[in-house]
Amino acid sequence: MPKMFRNKIKIKTERRTQLVDITAQVENVVRESGCDDGVCYVYVSHTTAGVIVNEGYDPDVARDIEVTLDRLVPREGDYCHDEGNSDAHIKTALTSSSAVIFIEGGKLLLGRWQKIFFCEFDGPRHREIWLKVCPDAAG
Repeated sequence: MPKMFRNKIKIKTERRTQLVDITAQVENVVRESGCDDGVCYVYVSHTTAGVIVNEGYDPDVARDIEVTLDRLVPREGDYCHDEGNSDAHIKTALTSSSAVIFIEGGKLLLGRWQKIFFCEFDGPRHREIWLKVCPDAAG
């Protein structure tokens, strides 16, 4: 029976709000796992960061997402919870702390233009992204 494989990616962000393309690192973990068919779970265990799967062909899309989230949820606001990063918690709630990507033929099943992005909302920081690769059950 195929075995589950777990690993993590470490990154350092450079800005307070920053989307970082982690697709290549996730692909490397899937390749290392030896999984042919299954799912890859990408999980961010930080309350001020997230993960999304979005269009990655044009780098301006990531910038547009960053700018739009900063406009929708400004750093300074009438927040009751005020640790200085309330906006980061809200932006995380608007994105997600996890993503699930199918694996087929040993490769991530992403759309032609899709990429996996780590979303930093309280940087710059050193961060960890957890990955779990679960092969389909033999049968």
